[in-house]
Amino acid sequence: MNQPVPPLPPARRNPVASFFIGLWDVMNFTRRLILNLVFFGLLFLLLVMFVIAAGMGAGASKSLQDRTTLVIAPEGRLVEQFSADPVSRALAKAVGDNGAEEIQLRDLLRVIESAKEDKKIERVVLELDKLQPSGFASLREVASALQDLRASGKQLVAYSESMGQSQYLLAAQADEVYLDPMGSVVLEGLGRYRQYFRTGLQDKLGVDVHLFKVGEYKSAAEPYVLDAASPASKEADLFWMNDVWQRYLADIAKARRLDPAQLAAGIDTLPEGIAAAGGDLAKFALQQKLVTALKTREEFEDLMIERGVADDDADGGFRNVDFGRYLALLDARRNPVDSRPQVAVVVAEGEISGGDLPAGRIGGESTSALLRAARDDENVKAVVLRVDSPGGEVFASEQIRREVVALQAAGKPVVVSMGDLAASGGYWISMNADRIYADPSTITGSIGIFGMVPNFSRALDKIGVHTDGVGTTRFAGAFDVTRPMDPAVGQVIQTVINKGYADFTGRVADARKKPVEAVDEVARGRVWSGAQAKERGLVDAFGGLKDAVADAAGRAKLGKADAYRIRYIEKAATPFAQFVSGFAGSRAGAWMLSDSGMARMMLARTMPEVDTQLRFVENAAREKGNGAPVKALAYCFCGF
Repeated sequence: MNQPVPPLPPARRNPVASFFIGLWDVMNFTRRLILNLVFFGLLFLLLVMFVIAAGMGAGASKSLQDRTTLVIAPEGRLVEQFSADPVSRALAKAVGDNGAEEIQLRDLLRVIESAKEDKKIERVVLELDKLQPSGFASLREVASALQDLRASGKQLVAYSESMGQSQYLLAAQADEVYLDPMGSVVLEGLGRYRQYFRTGLQDKLGVDVHLFKVGEYKSAAEPYVLDAASPASKEADLFWMNDVWQRYLADIAKARRLDPAQLAAGIDTLPEGIAAAGGDLAKFALQQKLVTALKTREEFEDLMIERGVADDDADGGFRNVDFGRYLALLDARRNPVDSRPQVAVVVAEGEISGGDLPAGRIGGESTSALLRAARDDENVKAVVLRVDSPGGEVFASEQIRREVVALQAAGKPVVVSMGDLAASGGYWISMNADRIYADPSTITGSIGIFGMVPNFSRALDKIGVHTDGVGTTRFAGAFDVTRPMDPAVGQVIQTVINKGYADFTGRVADARKKPVEAVDEVARGRVWSGAQAKERGLVDAFGGLKDAVADAAGRAKLGKADAYRIRYIEKAATPFAQFVSGFAGSRAGAWMLSDSGMARMMLARTMPEVDTQLRFVENAAREKGNGAPVKALAYCFCGF
């Protein structure tokens, strides 16, 4: 009978091998542990973010208490449309970067108009210290909304530590204006000063700038070819600026029950007035009756506690809701299913360039696509084009104008609402509308175009670099900026610019039903205020966005205001962008992101760079698109 073979004893490992095998096991365990911790950590983070987002939704839907004070403390400048995507804005806010802060005009107006009807809102407090200088047309639209709120019986109070003249235009609409004893309110007037580069470019660097334009008032590119503003430019600028300034003084005087002449005299005698006040700017503002009284923030908050409801848990010690939370409450109240016919609003804000551009810029393709979407949408019965633009490329402007005409051909009325600025290319895209609305302080006109070609041949000569070669024709390589410009090339470019100006004035004449000669009289690159433009037939009526929407709805026969809804047609944010925006906007999210480097890293990648007007002109002048010898520009360096 066979006996089972006993198992062999385990082989004994070499001590060295045992050490390395054991070390490997420890490393493998550590690796798995770290990966598991990271995995479950991320899972936990996502869970926390979900809970916070859900909590935000619940908090937004929470109703207000009675006798609540609405505190409107805008930070940044007023815009028609955010210039950055939601993720960038949310992350910037989370890390405390307020340099690019913006407030949408539509949001500010909606909050004010809703507060007027909201029985829970007892009063409104304006804190305008962080509101950056904005266009007077936008400010006057906000001022009008504040006047309506005040007329409804709601108390309107303003408090500031210091105010500039654009901030003060809004503060002046309040029943009471309080200023910190160490603060100031200084009205200084309007000015427009630019830097001129001719000597630096041509004499110092050897860069010759060839300017081709039509119209003695088309001054956009003057800094490249002159050392100071031309007499025509100064004449035109002072004409419209005086009109805007006198209206500003009249608005302040009406709100504060003062004499406009008294305000003007206070500015003219500013050194003497401040000296008489002992150098105390706050006391000077009080003497000028610009403010009601001088109070520290603590004293002002005590006043609000006395008039309102004390709340130790609230900022300031009185029951209040801030602008952001109240706006979220309004958003939560919106009906997600609304089958009413629509008046679509398409925003055209910023410089006009070719291609598909993000919000805050007007792209020939992207803005045209938005207008086309409105044309194809059966629920959209009328369109309001809100224009706030200094202009830009002629071809891109023409692309957008054609879409306006196509909308009208489809039976959908188009009404233009001009914001702070609708000049040059901004007027090009506006001129065919069924009706054009503007504020009396809107800056518009500047009907004219120019082309600009820099030449670097002398600059290269200075460093010993020369260009030479051969070509099969006279014009082969003639547009090369490293070669001296042939006078014949300049003749070609000027002819192109002349044709562009003829196209511009001709289209304005057709759209406005005027003789070309009459249009030329008010064109030639000259800038006008909205009031001056209306006198000259370039604008149809005074009014803001609300008036334009009502007009568009009336043309589409939509009935009263509650019979239709207003819809902004914009590029939709992705679900991820919406989620990150909501999370970063919460207190917990802001704390988590600001405490880590993640937000700053993402912000650096996603925040778009803001181009200056100078950079725009430089790029536009150098780039030759679509084979054209020069890029024609309908642009205006106007505004403040």
